[in-house]
Amino acid sequence: MSLIGKKAPEWASQAYSNGDAVNLSSKDFEGKWHVIYFYPLDFTFICPTEIKGFQELEKEFAEDGVKVIGVSTDSYFSHKAWFADSSLFPQKITHPVLADTNHSVSRAFDVLKEDAGIAFRATIIIDDKGIVRSVSVNDTSAGRAPRETLRTVQALQSGGLCGADWKKGEKFVG
Repeated sequence: MSLIGKKAPEWASQAYSNGDAVNLSSKDFEGKWHVIYFYPLDFTFICPTEIKGFQELEKEFAEDGVKVIGVSTDSYFSHKAWFADSSLFPQKITHPVLADTNHSVSRAFDVLKEDAGIAFRATIIIDDKGIVRSVSVNDTSAGRAPRETLRTVQALQSGGLCGADWKKGEKFVG
């Protein structure tokens, strides 16, 4: 069943945030557009490419009033150790990454690969009213394009009819 058009599930979790352990919840993002992206595991091959992609666009997301939140089923300590590897992450990871060790956040958004205990590669866009506006889920072997997530958020925020490959500032269709 799709979450699109419905109130986003409530959640709470410890997170790695700019090097620190913090407790975050959906309440911290009330009234704000936000993107929650799920990835399977730390210390893997595809995941750092996605995390770096979201990090590189964090300023552009922020310019549109959008918060970015990562999620995996790894612990805060795993996140901290992995993000400290400057060969993988030459740019510091400053957006929060939830440590969904009890799988409650992944289950709430129905993106947990139960047999493996990890999250699928999923991207959820939630508007400032707490409504899910977009859901994209990939199997674990196919990475996603963070720039397309930014474009989708911008299209959803625009209030117009946005055709394929529409970019912020372009004319609407229809």
